[in-house]
Amino acid sequence: MDITVHFPIIIVLIGIFASFIIPAANLYKIKIGEIISLASIALMFVLGIYLRIQLAIDGPFTYHIGGWPAPWGIEFKVDYLGAYMVLIITGIGFLTLFYATKDLAHDLTENAQGIYYPLYILLIAAMAGMAITNDIFNLFVLLEVSLLSSVAIICIKENEATIEASLKYLILNALGSAAVLLGIALLYMITGHLNMTFIAVELQEVYPQYMNVIIAAMALFLVGFGVKAALFPMHVWLPDAHGSAPSPSSAVLSGLVIKIYTVSLIRIYFQVIPRAVITAIPIMEIVLWLAAIGIILGSMFAIVQDDIKKLLAYSSVAQIGYVFLGISLMSFTGFQGGLIHILNHAFIKAMLFLSAGVIIYSTGLRKINDLKGIGFKLPFTMTCFTLGGIAMIGIPGTNGFISKWYLALGALEAGRPIFVLVLLVSSMLNGVYYLPIIVNSFFGETPEGFDKLKIDPVPWQMKFTLLVLAFGVVFFGIFPSLPLGILESATEYIYGS
Repeated sequence: MDITVHFPIIIVLIGIFASFIIPAANLYKIKIGEIISLASIALMFVLGIYLRIQLAIDGPFTYHIGGWPAPWGIEFKVDYLGAYMVLIITGIGFLTLFYATKDLAHDLTENAQGIYYPLYILLIAAMAGMAITNDIFNLFVLLEVSLLSSVAIICIKENEATIEASLKYLILNALGSAAVLLGIALLYMITGHLNMTFIAVELQEVYPQYMNVIIAAMALFLVGFGVKAALFPMHVWLPDAHGSAPSPSSAVLSGLVIKIYTVSLIRIYFQVIPRAVITAIPIMEIVLWLAAIGIILGSMFAIVQDDIKKLLAYSSVAQIGYVFLGISLMSFTGFQGGLIHILNHAFIKAMLFLSAGVIIYSTGLRKINDLKGIGFKLPFTMTCFTLGGIAMIGIPGTNGFISKWYLALGALEAGRPIFVLVLLVSSMLNGVYYLPIIVNSFFGETPEGFDKLKIDPVPWQMKFTLLVLAFGVVFFGIFPSLPLGILESATEYIYGS
């Protein structure tokens, strides 16, 4: 038996199986749970690389769970977008967990650490499954698993702020789940299928008869996935949740979780709904303007924050707007720009949140005004933070510039130069809230008593994670051809479907 044909389901099962055995391992020693978690995600990443190689050789392929073919069985489909997301999810997920093995010991009780690892790996497994499932109800189930595990890794600190934030996250995202489920029910009602390929084929036949039903389903999907991805103005849960959670949770939530919901919406809009429906109604125009407003207002909200993690959380509201802007421009290059920003922002935002985590770990400081001179105490960490900040602004040589360059070209290709102006204004606003932190950390007048500030040594695991993320920010900024080559195939595949 060739086990490699089962790799699509094995990637998900590794995470699910590990999440069950880690609690038992933790009863003996927390360290064993850490090792199992890291080994599991590393294995998922390696299998993801194999799937990407297989994809390059054979093109997109499907896997039928239990040998039951669609439309009766559940189908996984490994295509260019799915394989791309699996690599990002498992790669960034591994790095963040490697960092977390030291940070969590400082931030959580031993019991909470024992619970954190299985929840984290379950979240990674659910997102990997969402990236490659071709069954819309299976997508919903995995979406719920990701929601519950996300809530749990926010409230695990067990203080008032995280519990309040996680409750807000749970309530609003549950409403989003209900909207998604209603949308699925409407599509099932008019097609009789849950397999996305079969739904797409059936909709091509029946859409003139059920135009209003399809539009209602699209609106429900936009609201449902929009809430989960924090598309403006449905972002209100994000700043509290990402700002108060443990730093590794903030990194994975901002860097990965909100992106997988965006990818789910892309799949439904561009691979399930007939293109004639998409172009007949102004829904992408609505998404485009919501994204543009979110880009500007998210940055303006970030400017007035005095907490470093809250600032980064509001910045994520603006940054997810870039992804939505790219896909809603309805141009090939814009679409590529939106997709590459998923990768670039994952590296940048994970590095920024984890840098903030190092500052909090080492000094206990999180108020921006207290960070003057911190660059002399933590030079490596603040150098990484500086790199992340200038990447967010879009300085050439960083991957943030590549994202903005392709989005700007996409806007021009679509004949919408106004959105180039939005990108320029956004870059200036990014500079307004990142540059003062960077400048003051190295050149600012230090507050009274700063010399006596106690600095806890930073473990090498946390520094190493920042170093790898920083390398990614520069490498993909100087050599963007690798992800762009993959994304060209993904964009052609989605536009051609």
